[in-house]
Amino acid sequence: MFSIEDLDHIVIRAADLERLAAFYCDVLGCLVELRRDDLGLVHLRAGRSLIDLIAVDGELGRRGGAAAGSQGRNLDHLCLRIKPFEIDRLRAHLKAHGIETSSLQHNYGAEGYGPSLYLQDPEGNLVELKGPAEAH
Repeated sequence: MFSIEDLDHIVIRAADLERLAAFYCDVLGCLVELRRDDLGLVHLRAGRSLIDLIAVDGELGRRGGAAAGSQGRNLDHLCLRIKPFEIDRLRAHLKAHGIETSSLQHNYGAEGYGPSLYLQDPEGNLVELKGPAEAH
């Protein structure tokens, strides 16, 4: 039949599209690949995958109802596999952007168990930064 090869994209609804795009580009290193201002949509390149941001007041975003708030989010979290995963440099980079992180976690991911840090984007969405699987 078929098999899943990779995560193609994730879509996050944004109350402040430009602020959220700046976070994913400036802090996490994504690149704007394509903008569809007529739809309120920005496609961001994240490695081989895309993170699509849609304005909650844009054509696509209105379909999802009200913006997320203190009583709910747009998703639980997204996980970005990063390399290199150099914890001291990573924490320094995030601190320079005013970003607080969790303590270092040891979690299971697509490649197996490995290190993770959690942080929040400007709209409160949880982002996991995942390092390489540990050799057994």
